[in-house]
Amino acid sequence: MTAPAPLFLIGFMATGKSTVGRRVADASGRRFVDLDDVIEARERAPVPELVVRDEAAFRVAEAAALAQVIDDAARDPRVVVATGGGAATWGDNLERMRAAGVVVALTADVATTRARAAKGPRRPLLERDDDAVRELMARRAPAYRRAHAGVATDDADAHEVAARVLAVVAAAERLGAARAGACLLALGERTYPVVVDDGPLDGAAVARHLPPGTTRVAVVTDSHVAPLWGDATLAALRGAGLDATLVAIPAGEASKTLATFERVCHALVDAGLDRRSAVVALGGGVVGDLAGYVAASLFRGVPVIQLPTTLVAMTDSAIGGKTGVDLGVAKNLIGAFWQPRAVLAHLPWLDTLPARERRAAFGELWKYALLDGEGTWTAVEALAAWGRGDAPADPGVLGAVIRRAAAYKAWIVGRDERETRGERALLNLGHTVGHAIESAAGWSRLHGECVALGLVAAARVSAALGLCEPTMEGRVAAALTATGLDAAVDPWLRDDVLAAIAVDKKRAGTRLGFVAVRDVGRCAVVDVEVAELRRILRSAEPL
Repeated sequence: MTAPAPLFLIGFMATGKSTVGRRVADASGRRFVDLDDVIEARERAPVPELVVRDEAAFRVAEAAALAQVIDDAARDPRVVVATGGGAATWGDNLERMRAAGVVVALTADVATTRARAAKGPRRPLLERDDDAVRELMARRAPAYRRAHAGVATDDADAHEVAARVLAVVAAAERLGAARAGACLLALGERTYPVVVDDGPLDGAAVARHLPPGTTRVAVVTDSHVAPLWGDATLAALRGAGLDATLVAIPAGEASKTLATFERVCHALVDAGLDRRSAVVALGGGVVGDLAGYVAASLFRGVPVIQLPTTLVAMTDSAIGGKTGVDLGVAKNLIGAFWQPRAVLAHLPWLDTLPARERRAAFGELWKYALLDGEGTWTAVEALAAWGRGDAPADPGVLGAVIRRAAAYKAWIVGRDERETRGERALLNLGHTVGHAIESAAGWSRLHGECVALGLVAAARVSAALGLCEPTMEGRVAAALTATGLDAAVDPWLRDDVLAAIAVDKKRAGTRLGFVAVRDVGRCAVVDVEVAELRRILRSAEPL
């Protein structure tokens, strides 16, 4: 039986923290604490008055009240704490809450928060105009994304949200000490963790995330990873009591085909797997996508656990449940959404990552820096020498960057699992042109290398559309170059690459949802005519 952990609810004003917190407390037999009530009792004044009087002094008082609540929770952990909208953004409040228990951020859009606020007590910071509120929300969002998980409240009542939160708490508590290096993708009963660990693989940790009664697993890997980590992985799984077999495919994008998919399915059936078995994907993006699609399809679906061995997979492709294979020159046209039971990333696996693969991963890392904001941009910059191969990585810095990227993706997918709200499309930043280059190059360039070029193209298109400063392209190109990546996109803007854009999965008729860059931490999907996009790319001069 897992030990209970205190629950801290964070998030913007009027996202439902107090209402949901009371529901969670009632449903789980915990006591409920509203941090504002603690502050008011200590300061002998209402919170709105304290904020208006001196917001900086209020933040100090809020931190002191939080420290008191955390101390109380150490003695009685069965507590749900609803915090104020700015609590997680000030000082080390968030770090202290994460160390003390489980932190869940509740989210809602501006219209929803305004509608809810109109029915409740005064909130001075919500009395600004929509643009000011939106700016405040965007400024606080990077801190909220450092929670263990984010749960959307726009489209659900308090009872439904409370159930989702309790699913996160249960998944987090099962992690035990591993919770410190984890984020969770909140999908109700399908909630799962993304754990970044600097130690070796623990077979028992894998087994813990499989359905009860699972005894047989197939490790799907490739010809590069199998000699390096195959035997150790099999030994770890067998040591946990699992009957494990290994199936290796040829390394590289050329293996991500229906023919390979069929061969792997045959191999798993021949190995004796059945509907109570599971698939373990050990490798990079190709292995993860292919093995995930096999798991989604074999016996109409068996569990899959992702063990990503590349930086791209750890930060992006292993997370979110997109699986599939390529069709001709187009990437990922055949596939399924099939969420893993867990994503377990171990930093020692990166020790054997080839230099080119390491550099290529920075295409995705810079993508997340552009999406998440200046904090992540600075964190990725700190790894530049490692990216170039000029210095070893500090495991703490490397782990923190991976967690930031993973948390961003988990945050987005938890809100928009199947790209029905438009938010998950943000993760395609750099991919429209990047995928076109990748396919036109016949998979001779790595995915991250192509995404990097796609980021330069995205900045150029964004400037041409008047959405960002002309200097953005130079900033992006300089960042890529600093980590050893090629930023020269112009030689790739050929007819075959521009033609490949027309078969992008995000195209609808003659228009395409293109992820544009407004600034670091401010990206948006814009609707662009495919012909206009191709015209800009063909004619635009570097800015």
